[in-house]
Amino acid sequence: MNPYTTSIFLSSLSAGTIITISSYHWFLAWMGLEINTMAIIPLMTKLHHPRATEAATKYFLTQASASALILFSTLIKAWTTGEWSIMNMHNPLSSVLVTTGLAIKLGLAPFHLWLPDVLQGLDMITCLILSTWQKIAPMVLIIQINQCLNFELLMVMAILSTILGGWGGLNQTQLRKIMAYSSIAHLGWMMMILPFSPPLTMLNFLIYLMMTSTMFMAFYMMMSNNINSMSISWIKSPTMASTLMLTLLSMGGLPPLSGFMPKWLIIQELTKQSMTTIAMIIALSSLISLYFYLRLTYAFSMTTPPSITNFPIAWRLKPQNILMISYMFILATMMLPMTPMMLNMLT
Repeated sequence: MNPYTTSIFLSSLSAGTIITISSYHWFLAWMGLEINTMAIIPLMTKLHHPRATEAATKYFLTQASASALILFSTLIKAWTTGEWSIMNMHNPLSSVLVTTGLAIKLGLAPFHLWLPDVLQGLDMITCLILSTWQKIAPMVLIIQINQCLNFELLMVMAILSTILGGWGGLNQTQLRKIMAYSSIAHLGWMMMILPFSPPLTMLNFLIYLMMTSTMFMAFYMMMSNNINSMSISWIKSPTMASTLMLTLLSMGGLPPLSGFMPKWLIIQELTKQSMTTIAMIIALSSLISLYFYLRLTYAFSMTTPPSITNFPIAWRLKPQNILMISYMFILATMMLPMTPMMLNMLT
């Protein structure tokens, strides 16, 4: 794709997110979400491949349905209250519709089936944008109106996301689908704590952005698409393979890595809210996710490739992004000592 065209689409992505974040009017927020959707579709189809076209079509239909639900809920709110402000959405039907629409945009279960199929048809950089930047605008909206959301529906979607996000990734061999189910499981943790501590949800989201960006950048630099191609990563770069192993364990929530901090704080807050049973359910469901993280870790750090492979091997890594990804590795794995400071910021 022409660099000028790419810069236009990336600028449109940024503008759509900024419009949604800074808006106080539901119509402006909806318009920012639509700009985001229309800007990323050309980036999806830049490969000119049937799977990319299929992914873009699925993404467009899903996002259009979610936007229609959000717009319909805001029309009901404007009809009943006479105002378009984002806050004070206390109509029951409007609350259910906007919760469902934002859940579809984020990819929460049971509205998650589009996310693995869409990511599988895209290249790694577009998957990175779709898994990180495209979730910022709906996540900010859902945090802003957290007191107006349907609590029961949100809890059901959170529990289903943590369970199905781990269960769906068990039999996957494609890295993009594994990251899609990982995203679903992490979003379940965020939605679980949202009604009780929105700042903790934002902290979890920021750590999720850092870990997911690190993983996709590492996959892109190693030119790996599945578990078999990851088996030669230790030969390509032992340093990156070892740091990638730490990032995977951080995504699984093992101490003393960064991913342990939000899970620890979320379980602690749920226990304070007398929701010990739900805390135990999501903690056990995270063990399922940890299994396929450990399987990935075993594949590329504890195995050696055969002498004859069925795919081309790149023996040199491109050095242009080494410095940037090193900072991302540090943030994704070494933020646990900052937990007291984070707690002070949350309170």
